[in-house]
Amino acid sequence: MSQEKTCCFTGHRDISTINMFIKNNLKRKIEKLIEEGVLYFNNGGALGFDTLAALTVLELREKYPQIKLIMVLPFKEQDKRWNEKDKQVYKYILDEADNIVYTAEHYHRGCMHVRNRHLIDNSGICICYLKESTGGTAYTVDYAKKKGLKIINIA
Repeated sequence: MSQEKTCCFTGHRDISTINMFIKNNLKRKIEKLIEEGVLYFNNGGALGFDTLAALTVLELREKYPQIKLIMVLPFKEQDKRWNEKDKQVYKYILDEADNIVYTAEHYHRGCMHVRNRHLIDNSGICICYLKESTGGTAYTVDYAKKKGLKIINIA
């Protein structure tokens, strides 16, 4: 898996302000990357933007069967405290993913940062949904900038 052919996602968990324009923009950005030769899409499996991005990649995989969805998860049973609907969507995504990588066996303090750094360290492009200057998404995008990734913010 080469970094220049790999894109990762990071974004806020609360995406209640995302509308059809943003969803369609995300789809167009991913499709453009596919047409430029991106094959691998690393996804952290969190609620919110990660879920939207994973579902979009899976939808596009019907048109572009060469692309791969790789779930990079912070620990097993990440969904343990989620509601039933979110668990069902998560299970669907994991069942459809081409590969699943766990950065830790169990939850530990800092496991989300380890997952986020893994996403960035193994990608050349980062599509984000960043609206706030603090928090995990802002930290991850800053890390991506320091690592020289191409950043596409759809917010």
